[in-house]
Amino acid sequence: MNEEIRAKEVRLVGPEGEQIGIKPFREAMQMAIDANLDLVNVAPQAKPPVCRIMDYGKFRYEQQKKEKEARKNQKIVDLKEVWFRANIEEHDYQTKFRNVVKFLNEGDKVKCSVRFRGREITHAKLGQKILERVANEVAEICVVERMPKLEGRSMIMILAPKAH
Repeated sequence: MNEEIRAKEVRLVGPEGEQIGIKPFREAMQMAIDANLDLVNVAPQAKPPVCRIMDYGKFRYEQQKKEKEARKNQKIVDLKEVWFRANIEEHDYQTKFRNVVKFLNEGDKVKCSVRFRGREITHAKLGQKILERVANEVAEICVVERMPKLEGRSMIMILAPKAH
């Protein structure tokens, strides 16, 4: 901006957004000084570079305000994790299943894991059945992002909420 611009000629845009035309840099700078504003290079890669006469401080302030508003409106998706066991009882399953549904309804992704202890790993099919049961029961509110897969001593499946 201002004296940092290194071009002999610039395409000038006025403070109200009107096209002024191609002007020598010194003349454009003088017009900005006369208007008590800054000369800001808005498109440096153009031939010739496009410069605009504006109040740079006000421009930066408004840009920061827009960025803050955009950050406020965005939804951050968390990855929640629910652990199951290979030989889980029905009541325990229902409790953990309610948590899965709650997390999905809140818009979070859910990582369902079945942890195998000791020799339980030989019955990996039991863990697969549990995860498939979860996936079938929540099929209307979510999408299976990652199918059940054995990783070390755990079988992992990731569920994502459906976009409304």
